[in-house]
Amino acid sequence: MNDNFSKIDIGNFSNNKSEVFTHKILGDVKGKNFLKDKLNLSGMEVSLNVLPAKAAVPFYHIHHDNEELYLFIKGQGQFQVDDTSFNIQEGSIVRVAPEGVRTWRNNSNEDLHYIVIQAKANSLQGGTTTDGAAVNKEVVWPDSVAELA
Repeated sequence: MNDNFSKIDIGNFSNNKSEVFTHKILGDVKGKNFLKDKLNLSGMEVSLNVLPAKAAVPFYHIHHDNEELYLFIKGQGQFQVDDTSFNIQEGSIVRVAPEGVRTWRNNSNEDLHYIVIQAKANSLQGGTTTDGAAVNKEVVWPDSVAELA
């Protein structure tokens, strides 16, 4: 692992279906791949998720500090925050504040694939181009690039 970056390859997103996470309420949950430790993330948690057809998160939950961003990349289902329920599908993006009471389900006949990003609410001090700075260095691409594991 390099100090300035880390890289992993997960292969096809549907491979996450075989990942197992031990949840404090549900026990072993298939299809949830947390990346914080695998990539040495320091300001967010990211998970890659596959919710099988006709499956649902069987409880509501909130967060104490983190807002969540859900990016739905394949399939369809329904999401609920507080007393509002709405449809989700490929291309849906949902932000939920820490105190938002949430759950979701896959009410379709195909797997629901999504990415969840958690970060401390109200911690972003800059964004888009306000946090970036140009580096006075000519861009040069080598003839070959390293194959990183």
